[in-house]
Amino acid sequence: MKKSLKFIILSGLILLLAVLAACGSDSEKESAAEEADTSGSSEEESATNENIEGSVVVDGSGTVYPLMALLAENYMTNEQQGVSVEVGRAGTSAGFEKFLIEDGTDFNDASRQIKPEEKEKADELNIEVKELKVALDGLTIVTHPENDWATELTEQQVIDIFLADGGIETWSDVNADWPDEKIQTYGPNENHGTYEFFYEEIMDEQDLRDDVNLQQEYSQLVNLISEDKNGIGFFGFGYYDNNKDQVQAVSIDFGDGPVEPSLNTIDENGEYAGFTRPVFTYLNMNHAKEKPQVLDYAIYVMNTVNDVAGEAGFAPIPEEEAEQLKSELEELK
Repeated sequence: MKKSLKFIILSGLILLLAVLAACGSDSEKESAAEEADTSGSSEEESATNENIEGSVVVDGSGTVYPLMALLAENYMTNEQQGVSVEVGRAGTSAGFEKFLIEDGTDFNDASRQIKPEEKEKADELNIEVKELKVALDGLTIVTHPENDWATELTEQQVIDIFLADGGIETWSDVNADWPDEKIQTYGPNENHGTYEFFYEEIMDEQDLRDDVNLQQEYSQLVNLISEDKNGIGFFGFGYYDNNKDQVQAVSIDFGDGPVEPSLNTIDENGEYAGFTRPVFTYLNMNHAKEKPQVLDYAIYVMNTVNDVAGEAGFAPIPEEEAEQLKSELEELK
């Protein structure tokens, strides 16, 4: 009887040890599987956030320059410290000349859309070009801070002032109550998309007056107008916004009363629509497919541009447009 009891107890202990061993084996397997999953996730996350090195070259529009320079600085500081993003401001047209050549720039900023002849050149060189709409700008008419008469103008008055045969020489020609002083007009030169927008869209390709003072550098334009009490000029809202202490903006009447340019009124369908235009950067897709840093920067631009547009004097584009462009770029990964 005692032997039978001992046998039963011994058998139970053996069975218990077998169960515990099996449980331990399963736990080890689960632990190993969890470690493998964690390791896989870490490796995947590491690959996603992998540091990139290299250079990105951007040139083109002087109007878009402050926005792209801000994006480039943020990218190099906060995202990819191993990537150098060089941003120039040759002007839209001059920038396309640097962009549409063999081994040209990676991006060309533009304050107008690419022209048919520029597209043809890209096709001839087998350069795939992608248009990225990045912000909205308001063409701004500016005068000297002490000009307290021409604070509001109709769209037609602006055209007449800059028109070769507009019949306007003095302020009193615009309004009999204004000073009988000769008007001096200013603007960016033909290298700039802003000039082309003004000439083609606002002036309807009518000749500008012969004595208009056209400059390459926007900073020089600001200085000239700030020193000329009878000066009037045009450039993007951002340059006005950053130089409010030197020049003043003219409110424009498009038919429903004067509208002051601002981040709230600049909109393709808003109060300042008549002088609102989209601005772009054009991406060399060949480079984007060959150079990881170029594609990464393009995605970064579309992912963050609406967050910083206002800091550079631009109104944001609709969020759905930015998201769509970002998604299209991410498909290249």
